[in-house]
Amino acid sequence: MEYNNILVEIAENIAVLTINRPDQLNALNTTTIAELSNAFKSLESDSNVRAIIVTGSGTKAFIAGADIKEFYQFNSEQGKKLSAMGHGTLFNIVENLRKPVIGAVNGFALGGGLELAMSCHFRLASDNAKLGLPEVTLGVIPGYGGTQRLAQLVGKGRAMEMVLCAKMITAEEALTYGLVNYVTTQEDLLAACKKIALKIVKNSPFAIASAIRAINAGFKDGINGYETEIEEFGKCFETEDFKEGTTAFLEKRKPNFN
Repeated sequence: MEYNNILVEIAENIAVLTINRPDQLNALNTTTIAELSNAFKSLESDSNVRAIIVTGSGTKAFIAGADIKEFYQFNSEQGKKLSAMGHGTLFNIVENLRKPVIGAVNGFALGGGLELAMSCHFRLASDNAKLGLPEVTLGVIPGYGGTQRLAQLVGKGRAMEMVLCAKMITAEEALTYGLVNYVTTQEDLLAACKKIALKIVKNSPFAIASAIRAINAGFKDGINGYETEIEEFGKCFETEDFKEGTTAFLEKRKPNFN
């Protein structure tokens, strides 16, 4: 499918999804959100794709926020619909995708940009990256899951400070906070993400999807993560992946997951 604001490349079972609005520092508008939603759903159903890397075009920004021109005149009800649309159309979809999504934060990740990065299953950042949720400077709060996911990732105190002070942190600070897993140079960022993705794609796709569901369950209200783990563990035993993985182990060879 052709997109106006994003690029999709697939190689070695890895999809690289690039937000391609460099003149707007890859800012998220409703069109881009819709295209990203469509692309993630398409990649999830593509049997040739086992891991996804999402990044921004150019060297300045991953995503430098939402497109304020689209909503600065909204009323309360329109604001609520905008937030709910974002949650349902994109951010929750990324978090719950059964294929792992790695955020390659290559520059500014602000507002909706950081919120998208936090929806990914984990993140790497280039050493020039700056991350923050500056919404309170606009008289609003993060509306695409930022208040919840940031606290889950870095703890309540640091999340409060970052949001209330509109604090922007460096890549190294994000690493210390646990917001990103690794920091690399700008030039090495995608290669580092692909190196990790290549390790993932060798493993059981069914087990990976189960692991994502089980880990996410521990962060959802009203859901017992341990019970989810038990259910997902049991489901694995009925799969061809389990048969292949255990047989390969006993035969002392590497498994071949289709």
